[in-house]
Amino acid sequence: MARLVLKFGGTSLADMERLRHAAAHVGREVEAGHEVTVVVSAMAGVTNQLINWTREAATIHDAREYDAVVSTGEQVTSGLLVMILQNNSIAARSWLGWQVPIITSGVHGAARIENIDITHLNERLAQKQVPVVAGFQGVGPDNRITTLGRGGSDTSAVALAVALGADRCDIYTDVEGVYTADPRMVVSARKIDRVTYEEMLEMASLGAKVLQTRSVELAMAHDIKLCVRSSFASPEEGDSPFSGTLVCGEDKIMEQEIVSGITYAHDEAKITLVQVADKPGVAADIFDPLADVGINVDMIVQNVSENGEQTDVTFTVSRNDLPEALKIMENCRDALGYRKIISAEDVAKVSVVGVGMRSHAGSALRMFRALADKGINIQVISTSEIKISVLIEEQYTELAVRALHTAYGLDGA
Repeated sequence: MARLVLKFGGTSLADMERLRHAAAHVGREVEAGHEVTVVVSAMAGVTNQLINWTREAATIHDAREYDAVVSTGEQVTSGLLVMILQNNSIAARSWLGWQVPIITSGVHGAARIENIDITHLNERLAQKQVPVVAGFQGVGPDNRITTLGRGGSDTSAVALAVALGADRCDIYTDVEGVYTADPRMVVSARKIDRVTYEEMLEMASLGAKVLQTRSVELAMAHDIKLCVRSSFASPEEGDSPFSGTLVCGEDKIMEQEIVSGITYAHDEAKITLVQVADKPGVAADIFDPLADVGINVDMIVQNVSENGEQTDVTFTVSRNDLPEALKIMENCRDALGYRKIISAEDVAKVSVVGVGMRSHAGSALRMFRALADKGINIQVISTSEIKISVLIEEQYTELAVRALHTAYGLDGA
């Protein structure tokens, strides 16, 4: 018998048919004798609709009331799923965040989980009951409902798995697992059987949409195995977790590929400050005002002039943050003393990720040659121990991803 946490995303709960299919997956694990806790998202599209209604109600609104509204989607799916489970003769009960309780910080709309009291859940599990917990929500220090930010149900599931000491946390979604590249873009992309926490964290932060970054960080910190599985697969087919992709520690993977996956992100924008004074403190003067308003800077490159007195500084921000970032840089023009500012939105970030790059020389060279062979110019480069990211013209994204997928031997492997 294992203790499992099963999380179902919005596409897995999109309508009554999908809810019944999810219930069948839960039933399979219960029948196998496992202790099962379920975490649910809202039905696909519901959270967006709730957010739109809050904006229609008032452009500037109380964040506490915003959370009270947008958290209701998960309340609906938790109740409906329990009704279906009970109708299938499976003992179950719905739990909202405050009922567990899941204690969070008081930052409404972007709260962080601080503690989970599992006393009541453990009592129900001992009675062979399935708790179905509304994801994405908790209760703050003021006893008000809080939400964890978009994708927060993944974080709810992993946090509950940690608190309950679960053997595994299964994330059910609309794909069969984690792929070497976006299969809609690369026909030869294949499902990865096992991937390390570090690789999954890089992939999630670099554009892969399968798992939310915070959930992977939490799983890695507490060594909770994650399994990405398809809720669309027949519940009768293969109860093994390896029918999906297992996210685990590096020591659980026998042989490492040099590169595990190719990712891309279209939501990038580039800013270049031309002829900034090359002296101590200038970088801090550029990035401090951006940090003050919560604008995250990603890739950075600096080119020093021949006379050593001036430099061009190029960096990337989210495309949504570009207007505000430009406004801030314009306001700092006198202090920074740059000659002009150049921006571009027609860029994309393409990345190769793999823990195998730690022990293989020439990984970066292979990437650069593959792009050069396709006539793709690299604008900015960013690296870590297990990933290389480049900024290129957006129109070449698909060509770049396919070329790199082939260059690193991921086609049909």
